[in-house]
Amino acid sequence: MTTPPSLTPEQRQAALEKAAQARRLRAEIKDKLKMGIMTFPELLDLADSDEMVGKLKVQSVLQSLPGLGKVKAKRTMGELGISETRRLRGLGSTQREKLLELFGEHR
Repeated sequence: MTTPPSLTPEQRQAALEKAAQARRLRAEIKDKLKMGIMTFPELLDLADSDEMVGKLKVQSVLQSLPGLGKVKAKRTMGELGISETRRLRGLGSTQREKLLELFGEHR
């Protein structure tokens, strides 16, 4: 097993800050979905242009939609053939279309 690269304290601090910023952004996005401030199609458009948003897992996004919990999100993903580990940026065009059909008007 290889050892991770050694970082200077400054590099380590910068990496920690970047990770914290990404977590805050992703939590903010999911809160906007929950409150209905952002729609699912808007999120998919944002995921195309923003790398941090594109790294959100589809399952966690679906769970953030009002009226959808873990069970419904997991069932929906299974029916559409979407892996539990799939991220927004990794969605295929057919998977994306099916999700938009189901949740396109979801607020």
